[in-house]
Amino acid sequence: MDKNQQVSEKQPRELYMLFFAEMWERFSFYGMRALLTLYLTLQLFEDLADPEKKAKAIGIYAAYGALVYTTPFFGGLLADKLLGYRKSVIIGAVLMTIGHLVMAIETEFFLYIALSILIIGNGFFKPSVSSIVGGLYKPDDPRRDGGFTIFYMGINLGATLAPLACGAIGEMFGWSYGFALAGVGMFVGLLVFSKGQHKLEKTNGVPPNMEKLKKKIMGLSMEVLIWLGAFVSVIIFALLVKYYHVTHLILGPFVLIVLGYIFVTALRSEKEERERMFVILILLLFTTLFWTFFEQAGSSITLFTNENVNRSFFGLFDVPTTVFQSFNPAFIILLGPMFAKLWLSLNKKGKEPSTPLKFALGIFQLGLGFLAMVFGATFLTEENGIVVIPMLFVVLGYLLHTTGELCLSPVGLSMVTKLAPKRIGAMVMGAWFLSSAAAHLIGGFIATLTTNETNEGEVIGQKALDAGFIDKAQLTSSSESLLSSYDGLASYTSVFNNVGFIALGSGILLLFLVPVLKKWMHGIK
Repeated sequence: MDKNQQVSEKQPRELYMLFFAEMWERFSFYGMRALLTLYLTLQLFEDLADPEKKAKAIGIYAAYGALVYTTPFFGGLLADKLLGYRKSVIIGAVLMTIGHLVMAIETEFFLYIALSILIIGNGFFKPSVSSIVGGLYKPDDPRRDGGFTIFYMGINLGATLAPLACGAIGEMFGWSYGFALAGVGMFVGLLVFSKGQHKLEKTNGVPPNMEKLKKKIMGLSMEVLIWLGAFVSVIIFALLVKYYHVTHLILGPFVLIVLGYIFVTALRSEKEERERMFVILILLLFTTLFWTFFEQAGSSITLFTNENVNRSFFGLFDVPTTVFQSFNPAFIILLGPMFAKLWLSLNKKGKEPSTPLKFALGIFQLGLGFLAMVFGATFLTEENGIVVIPMLFVVLGYLLHTTGELCLSPVGLSMVTKLAPKRIGAMVMGAWFLSSAAAHLIGGFIATLTTNETNEGEVIGQKALDAGFIDKAQLTSSSESLLSSYDGLASYTSVFNNVGFIALGSGILLLFLVPVLKKWMHGIK
């Protein structure tokens, strides 16, 4: 390898500033996420065993998750047309710092206010920081996928530390401490970006038209009006989180309208640009399905881990439920560099899989992860009056979800920045995140299915009996509470089994579409 080739493989220095800014932002986000469902069920609603209260907690979590990924669409529009990406990142970071600190006030009223502020702040931050990363590379730069994978490692370094810090502290010492620590993390992210943005190229992320931004309406500049609008909209999003059923009714049609707008924009474009946008739209459908299933981690998988997983670490101590959410990002940190090197190595040999093929592989592995947890039910045992499965199978599930995610998510972000027309780049990035909004809504519905009684507990028990993990006396002498635990486990495994096979089938379907999608990408890999 010659010296020039070595230089061309070196990532831009600015990437690492963005890496740390995003790391701390994700630390705050995932710190709060690790606690939210358990906080709702164990603290505010105080009864994890009540199916209605559990369904309400899942509904609030789903509405929050959906809205968190809806606002980037609007934030992307404002960044494209007025603010520029840098100012959007600053506004978002300030709002999210406030939101996390408000979460530390443990009342239902402030819960909705805090979640609303976080939703709005994320809308400004999320599409803009990704767009700044995209601005570090030319469209045909072979370092782009590797760069986004490194950036994705920053996301997951924060996500790994968050459950270990915010989650464990909140679960063991008090919810407010965990939420406050998340706020501190966001503030550090704000400082990193504020101090480091001067390293970016002068044109990367600046407002597209300073005159428009400074233009005054009723004596106030557009920038000030945007700040005021953000704070005024807090009450609207707070109500949407509280009345989460309304959010479901509103957001579904909105997602269809946005996708329809992008579709019409594609039809009005030239052939090459049109077909590239079609690729984005088709992969949007598959990425929505991926995140619908993947985001069970924050709701049904968390509750499943809390209720039906043996969390004892060699009998020394019980691993806090929130800590399990660190497995996925920890695996990404371990495997991310390998995937980045793998894509670059295959690219040199002309054998790198296309983006659609990477998506298919990712969805397929996601399905295997759910089936691994279902298989774990065969090895159930009885502990303290409940039936539990070995934690190994949950860890294996997270591992397969992670390898699937590494094939799909960072590559998806990179794909949008390569295929989307520059004039609407942040808006399309916002629409990409909007697919996660739809995924949270659908995922919330799927998660509520785990609260339904299946009356299949005896089937689960019989499988364990046949495998020799319990004896007949244990099964026949089970108390009412133990039988209820069998039924609860059966509810989870039934849903996870269906999810697993749907994911496998979707991955196979996408494999058949790969040739057409590759053709429509017109040379972009």
